Amino acid sequence: MKEVFLPTLHWFAMKNPFSGSCGEFRFMAKPNVVMATPKEVDFEQSTIFVEYWHGPFCYEMSEMEGEGTFPLTEEGRSQLQKWLEEHI
Repeated sequence: MKEVFLPTLHWFAMKNPFSGSCGEFRFMAKPNVVMATPKEVDFEQSTIFVEYWHGPFCYEMSEMEGEGTFPLTEEGRSQLQKWLEEHI
């Protein structure tokens, strides 16, 4: 089974999107970060929204084949990685 790379939770907690690929499989993950205080992320309320597609083109030029939303937690990150790998 091929493995998909995902950055750390800190990457997403800083409101950074992430795009990745594995062969012709491509995905875009975008965090929805809820702040508990001006400097603290509310991880229980925050999520990662992801879409995937197959093909040679970028996100903007492709038709999405699936989407999902996962908690912004280590468990959610693991679920996201497993879900992506099931769709390669």
